[in-house]
Amino acid sequence: MEKVAVILINYNGKKYNDACIASVLESKGVDTRAIVVDNASTDDSLMLLTEKWGDNPRVSIISMKENTGFSGGNNAGIRQALEQGYHYILLLNNDTEIDALAIQKMVACQKETGSIIVPKIFFADKKDTIWCAGGYLTPVIKKAVQRGNNRKDTGEFDKSGYCSLANGCCVLLTDSIIQKAGMLDERFFLYYEDTEYSMRALEKQVKIYYCHDAAVYHKVNGSTGGNDNPANAYYITRNWLMCNRAHMKGRFYLFVCYFLVNRTVCGALWVLQGKRELTAALVKGFRDYLKGKTGKLEE
Repeated sequence: MEKVAVILINYNGKKYNDACIASVLESKGVDTRAIVVDNASTDDSLMLLTEKWGDNPRVSIISMKENTGFSGGNNAGIRQALEQGYHYILLLNNDTEIDALAIQKMVACQKETGSIIVPKIFFADKKDTIWCAGGYLTPVIKKAVQRGNNRKDTGEFDKSGYCSLANGCCVLLTDSIIQKAGMLDERFFLYYEDTEYSMRALEKQVKIYYCHDAAVYHKVNGSTGGNDNPANAYYITRNWLMCNRAHMKGRFYLFVCYFLVNRTVCGALWVLQGKRELTAALVKGFRDYLKGKTGKLEE
């Protein structure tokens, strides 16, 4: 039975953790261990995690001294998994629940293809509706697109195959893939780290494979606070530029034309909707990109 380390990042996610951890430990056909990285939560979720799971030998809790973001938290979990000799490492959002056979099926796909593996992800509150069935990068501007988003699961995406985007909500790696493609880039803190990793992996000849019959259920935006969070507008703006600048070379300036139109329209709509704080965060994200600022948003 294959051993799989499942890394969960918690930041004030006490209402999600228990269901996610339980679903991981109930996985069939594989020996799973949950590595929960608490990213300096400001609620009582770390205390609750420790009380419920601290004595469970299949759960490890890492308490970070500061919030290191999605990339930093996952890298801490990856380092522990590698130190403990795990070959299979699954990155999983804590606002998910995973089907009992999903990890086993993802491992089987990984053995067959040697690739990064992503599952079919459904909305947790609409289990017949797809959130992400693999993804791809558009050919010209390399925009990340989730296949099947918000579409009923009618069988259209019931064929496994290669894709070009590994959504960070749930992605299976191996120690050899990490050795070849590296760790997550901690400059991003939040958002676009998975897109950047996908681009980097493909450049290093590491393929990405969509496993259609591995099901995950996602409580969308549970871990980031939703689309009306100004911090999200900031990170998306700044990190989108950072990501594409690193990988698009001469075509980056073509992307910038699209980016400026996209962000201008978003900013104008937010002003009309009375969400000026989102527009201000967008502008700050653009300015901080120009200043070369990375990592966590300075409040």
